[in-house]
Amino acid sequence: MNKESDSTTPPKWRRNLYFFLAGQFLSGITSMIVQYSIVWYLTKVTGSATVLSFSTLLGMIPMVVLSPFVGPIVDRRNKKILLIVTDVIVALFALLLSITGTISPEFPLWLVFVSLFVRAVAQTFQMPIIQSILPTMVPEEELTKVNGQLGMVQSANYIIAPALGAFLFSVIPMNWLILFDVLGAILGVGLLLFVTIPQVVSEGESIHILADSNFGLQKLIENKGLWYITLIGSAFMLIFMPAASLYPLMTMEYFKGTVGQAGLIEVIYATGMLGGGAVIGLFGKWKNRMRPILFAYLVIGITIGWSGLLPGTQKGFVAFLILNAIAGFATPYFNTLLMAMIQQSYEPKYLGRVMGVINSLMSITGPVGLMFAGPIADAIGVEKMFMIAGIGTLICGLINVSIPKARNYDVELQKRIALRNEQERVFDESSQ
Repeated sequence: MNKESDSTTPPKWRRNLYFFLAGQFLSGITSMIVQYSIVWYLTKVTGSATVLSFSTLLGMIPMVVLSPFVGPIVDRRNKKILLIVTDVIVALFALLLSITGTISPEFPLWLVFVSLFVRAVAQTFQMPIIQSILPTMVPEEELTKVNGQLGMVQSANYIIAPALGAFLFSVIPMNWLILFDVLGAILGVGLLLFVTIPQVVSEGESIHILADSNFGLQKLIENKGLWYITLIGSAFMLIFMPAASLYPLMTMEYFKGTVGQAGLIEVIYATGMLGGGAVIGLFGKWKNRMRPILFAYLVIGITIGWSGLLPGTQKGFVAFLILNAIAGFATPYFNTLLMAMIQQSYEPKYLGRVMGVINSLMSITGPVGLMFAGPIADAIGVEKMFMIAGIGTLICGLINVSIPKARNYDVELQKRIALRNEQERVFDESSQ
């Protein structure tokens, strides 16, 4: 697998990587400022858990429906061009929404929802592109650290965007604020032009959507340990996403907070993520990466569940901040380490197809939960959704521990990688 990717790794890969990460940071932060602003706009205008859940649902549907079919396109087409095209499309829809908000007294909800949907479609393409690019841009032994660094970039976005977004939301009209998406596309695409993205063997081949998607699914099912981990992750999303979609309402309705405090909770969570990502980026060489992943289930389950037991006061909100900082610190251990294991499990020419299937399975249960999240939260209280999410997360962690192939997946993966590297070394020596 990696012999092929090593041969295509560009010279001065760190410089190349940092250009790529800088572009992702600049386009990501502007996009997230707009995303948070739209959520706060909906919260302020409607105050409805159902509307917030529906907006989150719109953001997840493309991931569920399109991911299996996006993978073959990602594997077979030029990845740089795909990234540029998706950025430009998002910018164009942002421009349309901005113009509409300028000539109309308020934003039509249907157009806001369409804009969220288009952004989600673009993200559905961009996620597997980035995930499949990294193994070709960096040496294998640096992959876990680089995923940690990417996680740090994303966490930095989560820290800066809510705070900056809350400030800008209060001082800039919404129709102008949306234009940050256009600025982000210009900056992101500009930097991407200087990035070298190595081609893989499958680029340029004909695309057979259904056959390629089925191939990616079969590749995943054959890998039993990863298959079980993916199914458990899907169950986690079913339980966790309803609560995750209600963070603004938890802050502004349950704790009687402000838009600034809604931004603050996002900043605190992301600061924790940045800390966790920094540890992975600097020291990310565990012999068994499943251990910190399982520990992340435990920490997230306890902190999110405990959040639902807090009193709806400002003192309760302070405790909410602390618990979410801890939950944020644990989050990258699940996302980043699992991603590195997936990238090491498959050849780059297959990775887009497999990642498309995994992204779809990880996302498919989220919309199911979100369909009921709004009405249930309106009926029983938003804080109860956090209690349910915490308990469900702990159960998912216990199930993962109880399945040997899932619990020991990284140990077996490292053995396979070591055996493959030894075979390649012997082959190289015999061919000289």
